[in-house]
Amino acid sequence: MAETQPTPAKSRGHRKERIGEVIAARMMKTITVRVERRFAHPRYRKIVKAYKKYYVHDEKGEARVGDRVRIVETRPLSKTKRWRLVEILERAAA
Repeated sequence: MAETQPTPAKSRGHRKERIGEVIAARMMKTITVRVERRFAHPRYRKIVKAYKKYYVHDEKGEARVGDRVRIVETRPLSKTKRWRLVEILERAAA
């Protein structure tokens, strides 16, 4: 019989990451993050800003309104929550 080598732990694959600003922290363990996207308009080639709002799981409740945060995609945690907080990049000026 040939000896089999234990396989290394499989990575979870590539997960999407976003950086955005906390715009609401009123719910328990949930924050709302606004992520800005900049792109050239298809016809006019002007740089346009577009925003998208994400509901993010904040287990410790450490993020506050105005903070810049890094979020990562995760399994569905509720009907609308599919992202979790990784780190707080910059605190809001209080």
